[in-house]
Amino acid sequence: MTSIKKLHQQIKNKERSAVEITQEYLQRIGELEPKLKSFLCVTSDLALETAKQVDKKVASGEEIGVLAGIPIAIKDNMSTKGIPTTCASRILENFIPSYESTVTQKLKDQGAVIVGKTNLDEFAMGSSTENSGYQVTANPWDIERVPGGSSGGSAAAVSADECVVSLGSDTGGSIRQPASFCGVVGLKPTYGLVSRFGLVAYASSLDQIGPFAHTVEDTAILLGAIAGYDSKDSTSLNVEIPDYTQSFATDLQGLKVGVIKETYSDGLDNIVAEKVNQAIKELEKLGAQVKEISCPRFRYGLPIYYIIAPSEASANLARYDAVKYGIRDESADNLLEMYTKTRAKGFGAEVKRRIMLGTYALSAGYYDAYYLKAQKVRTLIKQDFDNAFHDVDVLISPTSPTTAFKAGEKTDDPLSMYLSDLMTIPVNLAGLPGMSLPCGFDENNLPIGMQLIGNVLREDVLFKVGYAYQQVTDWHNQNPSL
Repeated sequence: MTSIKKLHQQIKNKERSAVEITQEYLQRIGELEPKLKSFLCVTSDLALETAKQVDKKVASGEEIGVLAGIPIAIKDNMSTKGIPTTCASRILENFIPSYESTVTQKLKDQGAVIVGKTNLDEFAMGSSTENSGYQVTANPWDIERVPGGSSGGSAAAVSADECVVSLGSDTGGSIRQPASFCGVVGLKPTYGLVSRFGLVAYASSLDQIGPFAHTVEDTAILLGAIAGYDSKDSTSLNVEIPDYTQSFATDLQGLKVGVIKETYSDGLDNIVAEKVNQAIKELEKLGAQVKEISCPRFRYGLPIYYIIAPSEASANLARYDAVKYGIRDESADNLLEMYTKTRAKGFGAEVKRRIMLGTYALSAGYYDAYYLKAQKVRTLIKQDFDNAFHDVDVLISPTSPTTAFKAGEKTDDPLSMYLSDLMTIPVNLAGLPGMSLPCGFDENNLPIGMQLIGNVLREDVLFKVGYAYQQVTDWHNQNPSL
């Protein structure tokens, strides 16, 4: 494990070249991918060419940014010009976009070395990265277990040191839950803080791009690099982006921390509760004032999500019609048959399930009963968070009720799988920032994550708490023995 700043200094001081660093990471990807399967596409040529350009700048005495020459992986639902973008779906097999997403363009402009596109649950729909149309990613801590999802490839790649940092997307916990399962830091920013232009839409009012890293410091650096207003995204927030690394502190004197009591309910593993409670005690030692907080509608997040998200998905995925892009079933005799055959062939079981759920919820006669009511409850969930932040600065919960489960264990039980996102979904419904960071291990040496939840645009508070915690603990320095 090497930090962004350490690599930056090495490149800047000519102790190591960007090309050498890139070659080392590409070699590690080559060694680990047969068993991990984190990547759908490895962009070796692009990575080495970018690294060469960084080395040329260093050689000529030019200043380079902190991300220049840093190997980074991108979840394969972000558009990358000239590089396959499949969303891990057969319906987009071999699709190569003609334009760049805002976040990847920002990284390229800063000289970051993109080493590849990572695996995910198809169209970001899942909690285990088993719903990919191409391969199942393994958890670096136990290759028989899942890395979480839907950003499992990005989480596993950072955990296994196949890249320094990575980007994922989070609709209902798809960054934080895999971060918990893989023992890394994962952040879902405030909705609108990071541009969604070029992010293939699943549920537009919930989706948000965010970073994975080993440390809170690297997470803060990467967020600062990708955040900011974008006129191409109508939901983008026009706010000033601070230097998040200035938020760091080594004590938490005067900070008020609220523990959400509704997250300590049936279904939470005892060992997860124990480790999160130990982490909370560490925060108290650092000077934080801890109190129990009630968010009474928190438990409604899961059922509300599975009305709103599939409804938005059914509308967003209607564009895959075999006309403009993607695969086409050539055996069809007419237009309607071409639509149905292509979508039946191209979409996986989970995507079809959510499209049908969403179409039903939006249909005449059911819109008021389901979708409209769900949006009203969403407002109440947001009000609970607003009330909580009148009393505290940050909220805490476990990130996931369990540690990583075995591959295949929940594939035949979608409802059990959906429960993996029980703790994370309400944060998306309210548009708040949430961060998972490692806080221990279970009896099988599987990582456990603690979730920090901040008020709107208060990522600085999450970084302050997370950084202070990581200064007095060592969980983030543990590496899987691959």
